[in-house]
Amino acid sequence: MAKKKNKYGFKHWIGKIHLWLGMASGSVVLLLSVTGCIYVFSVEITEALRKDVMYVSKTESAPIPISKLWDETQKKIGNNLKISRVKVSNNPEKTWVFGCYKKNENAITYFGAIDYYKSVYVNPYSGEILAVYDEEMDFFNIVKFIHWSLLLEVGLGQQIVGWSTFIFVIMLITGIILWWPKNKAARKQRFKFQWKESTNWRRKNYDIHNIFGFYIATIALIIAFTGMVWAFSWFQAAVYVAGSGTTERPEVVTKEADKNLPKISNAMEAVLEKTKLAYPDADAFSLRKPADSLATMDVYVQQNENTYYVSHEMRFDQKSGEILLNRNHSQKNFGEKLITANYDLHVGAILGIPGKIIAFIASFICGMLPVTGFLIWYGRKFKKKAMRTR
Repeated sequence: MAKKKNKYGFKHWIGKIHLWLGMASGSVVLLLSVTGCIYVFSVEITEALRKDVMYVSKTESAPIPISKLWDETQKKIGNNLKISRVKVSNNPEKTWVFGCYKKNENAITYFGAIDYYKSVYVNPYSGEILAVYDEEMDFFNIVKFIHWSLLLEVGLGQQIVGWSTFIFVIMLITGIILWWPKNKAARKQRFKFQWKESTNWRRKNYDIHNIFGFYIATIALIIAFTGMVWAFSWFQAAVYVAGSGTTERPEVVTKEADKNLPKISNAMEAVLEKTKLAYPDADAFSLRKPADSLATMDVYVQQNENTYYVSHEMRFDQKSGEILLNRNHSQKNFGEKLITANYDLHVGAILGIPGKIIAFIASFICGMLPVTGFLIWYGRKFKKKAMRTR
């Protein structure tokens, strides 16, 4: 007796998986794609809107000492806001930006999680406050946190975002399997649109879904993987291991402060001066005051404007201004460099404006995939129903 041939083949079940996962995650993927598109050029748009307060005329006099400017700015904004950091640009014609941030650990939404989040733009030569921006209610910051955690508490929201992104990766892989033609002749027809006047909307929609999906698959996977680095600690650890070849993190040793060195009154000035001497061509330096009398004074050095994949770290004794750590970007292993470059890879900034344009287009197409995929499913269901009623 002849063996009954299996009615459903491999691609049938791949198609089912693709459909079910698409239905489960499509709305989140659409939201992430739209917010990703909007956020890609947030820096350029924000800087254009804030241009009048971002730049000042350089004078012959030196900037006000940083500790004095910090204290004067704190007095002007009042005790309801506490300055936690300052970003000092290496460009003498740029304002210094003081940051005030306080969070609420018990909140379950973005708006409840922030007590205040302000940026104070100050002229470093005159001490004048040029503008105070409420970053909590900034349009792009809200878009960012929709993208980051759906405006939910980060622990919960990032799990939803992360697993939706994980599902999207599976959908990209299953989509390529479904798209892949059986032979070379069929393959030539899958790389371009071959529409005629008689081509119906279902066929056009099917081609848009498949051809665009294929061309942006690689970029979409990079965007998805870099998103998962933030969502899952285990995935970040896997990326680190893949880049460094080891699970061990390099030991970063902060040397003990020399207790024989005298305490100086202008420690912040000394810290800023030594940082600038160490990295004279860096774009900006972010300084934080120590949390207590035993903490170090830490400085984050941003090497290039509006990108973060090259950065350095310095630590100082808060009393004497002695350098306790100077960790250059070149000292990081490749795994660390991958993690550091994650944001710039995610938004395409690592390749400058061309990279951002690519990321924008890829995100836009990613947003189209759930919509066109739904229309494919709807068109088939509608067609079957129409055939049954005949």
